[in-house]
Amino acid sequence: MPRPKSSFDRLRPFQFRQPDEVLDPDTMYTVYEIARLLQGLDPDTELDVETESILLDWAIPWLVKNSDALCFGDPASDDEPGHYGLLD
Repeated sequence: MPRPKSSFDRLRPFQFRQPDEVLDPDTMYTVYEIARLLQGLDPDTELDVETESILLDWAIPWLVKNSDALCFGDPASDDEPGHYGLLD
């Protein structure tokens, strides 16, 4: 439900971190792992489904915005996610 701006204690600019600030250049990550990294979590952190869904809401636009700096590795099988990493 929408809320008035005055109901927030603090408002700050909406900013995305740069890919090289989040990802190791020699590692490929799933979107789920990137979602965790964007929140400062270890990529292997266990999360409940609801929290993971919220984090994905942040990660997917970040991937799209930074697509020119990223590469994609095909999934090993049809039931696994692909992996993303920094372009060389």
